[in-house]
Amino acid sequence: LSSARAVQALLGSGAALADARVALEGALRDFVTRVPLPVPDTVIPEAAAFLTEAAPDVGGTFPFTQAAADLNAALDGHLRAAGQPDALRVSLDALSADPAQAWTLTRAWLDALTARDDARAQARFVPEAVALRLYGDALRAQPRPVTLDATVTGLLSDHPRLQGGTLHLQADDLLARLAAHARTFLPGLQAFQAQRQAVLTRERARLRLAEFQPRPLTSFVRNRLITDVYLPLIGDNLAKQIGAAGDGKRSDLMGLLLLISPPGYGKTTLMEYVAHRLGLVFVRVNGPSLGHAVRSLDPAQAPDAASRQELEKLNLALEMGGNVMLYVDDIQHTHPEFLQKFIALTDGTRRIEGVWNGEPRTYDLRGRRFAVVMAGNPYTETGEVFRIPDMLANRADVYNLGDVLGGMEDAFLLSYVENSLTSNAVLAPLAGRDLSDVPKLVARAQGHEDPGELSHPYSEAELTEILATLRLLLRARDTLARVNAAYIASAAQADRDRTEPPFKLQGSYRNMNKIAEKLSPVMNDAELDGVISDHYRGEAQLLTTGAEENLLKLAELRGTLTAEQAARWAQIRENFARERRMGAADGDTGARMVAQLADIAGGLDRLRLPQPSPAPQPVPPAPPAEPLAAQLEPLLAPLLAALRDRPATPPVTGNPDPLTGVVTPLLTALASVVQGQQATNAAVQDLAEVIRRRQNLTRPVSAPSPSGGRREDR
Repeated sequence: LSSARAVQALLGSGAALADARVALEGALRDFVTRVPLPVPDTVIPEAAAFLTEAAPDVGGTFPFTQAAADLNAALDGHLRAAGQPDALRVSLDALSADPAQAWTLTRAWLDALTARDDARAQARFVPEAVALRLYGDALRAQPRPVTLDATVTGLLSDHPRLQGGTLHLQADDLLARLAAHARTFLPGLQAFQAQRQAVLTRERARLRLAEFQPRPLTSFVRNRLITDVYLPLIGDNLAKQIGAAGDGKRSDLMGLLLLISPPGYGKTTLMEYVAHRLGLVFVRVNGPSLGHAVRSLDPAQAPDAASRQELEKLNLALEMGGNVMLYVDDIQHTHPEFLQKFIALTDGTRRIEGVWNGEPRTYDLRGRRFAVVMAGNPYTETGEVFRIPDMLANRADVYNLGDVLGGMEDAFLLSYVENSLTSNAVLAPLAGRDLSDVPKLVARAQGHEDPGELSHPYSEAELTEILATLRLLLRARDTLARVNAAYIASAAQADRDRTEPPFKLQGSYRNMNKIAEKLSPVMNDAELDGVISDHYRGEAQLLTTGAEENLLKLAELRGTLTAEQAARWAQIRENFARERRMGAADGDTGARMVAQLADIAGGLDRLRLPQPSPAPQPVPPAPPAEPLAAQLEPLLAPLLAALRDRPATPPVTGNPDPLTGVVTPLLTALASVVQGQQATNAAVQDLAEVIRRRQNLTRPVSAPSPSGGRREDR
């Protein structure tokens, strides 16, 4: 040890001292093996480290604490007071050849002494006092009066070692506690953290928690329409669902926000922005992933993994209960029975039945910050008009983001420009500047008087490019606004009331962005029209049916129909109207026949009505009826032949008596149908005869001559 200390002191290397500590630890283990002292194995490394640092050189003294010396002095005092000052010494002399027994005996005396209340605080010095009594003289022991205790007061914490804000520190047990911390607590803590992290990672992957944090798009623009129109409407609805701040909070929280609009109007982006600003967890349930097969909220009944995961997200939102916005997207792809599960959640009870970890649960969300929002499109994936369950729609505030609210036409039209700024390279810088410049620049592009000073110092070249691009964008905006209005009107129209095929091309913000990214300030009007035509030609090719008719309707809206296209569009509308009147091609034959006859009768009634003629001009002669009759005869001939040449049904004979009661009404009905067909045949023949007789009534009459007129007067 002396040499190792010299190496460290002179050369600054502690390797020799470390080797000496290891050798000393091995020697101590061998000693404990030969002499079975009652000490734990954990004490041996601590003893080796202490001896390495504190063992004296040759001729030196060995340090002990004053507390150990005081403890031995107290024991000697008790023995003298009892009249047995040599009792312990005599016993130890008899055990001089057995160090283990001598250690055990001495410790028993000192443990008994420190068991008293007045010496209980000195119990930790018992092992040192035993060593001092047994080997103090041989080690040339020297007690040192060093204070090892300290008390810290005024602490604010919750810890087992703190008693009333006071911490009692003992310097001599610091190394022991540090070793126990490194040996036991730290490995256990690290194992716990690793296991916890593994569980969190697994559950995050299963629940996809990262998707629940609202992240608005970087291209999101809070335009005037959102600020002045949408946010007040959404705020009023959310105030009914999660409550308002202050004394105006309602106790009957209820309701549902239902957004219905064509794709591309930013329903999801807007609600994600609102959830982000309100600090709500945004749980988005994807309607197409659920599909029409899902009718329950139980993930175990889901038909596939995708729908099961969506139902798990939905039930997780219900399990969280508070500070959540549940957003069910594209509900037109879901089953009405699934949507009806939310009826009780949207009324005053705010209850819903869910399933969590395989256990059915009833969630009571009254008084919770829990908002329900649904979004959908006017058409389903098959092209049919989407209908929301009446009881759900009755409890919801329904808004169409693609429709123009009263008095907000200017804001709606301006929103097309504001939302497409980031899609155009020339206009993109405007989105990062003061948006109050956008209406002023639009007004300049429209040729209005100077609306005011711009907040940003634009150069002349930049301003010229911006205005040129805005002029093109405004022309495209006007086209898309007309397309959007036609789409909304078509979606709101019942199929039975249509006079032309449904119009399914859209004029949404998404369409505007696609067109805006292709515009450049050097384009002319013809190139702009080409960009719009190419865009909608591609959109029409993605429609399930009706690409031609939708493009013709678009040309009509844009005012670009050629004569050939106008004729084709008129023919399509006429065929569509005829199909509506006649019924579907696979419909009932009798119904189609009656509809055709009614159509013919209506045409004849219109021919029978007198044609008004302006006075005093002479009435133009009516056209002859022979061409009309000649055209109707080929059309009526197949119908008359089909009615006239129907084979007669042979009479039914030999029916069993039990069937008579069943067959008789059927035969009576068939006879009535045959009579009706015969009457129809006669009516058609009468119609043909009436047409022939109209020949004499519709012949042109020549104007009377003056002489003839005078003779008639006479």
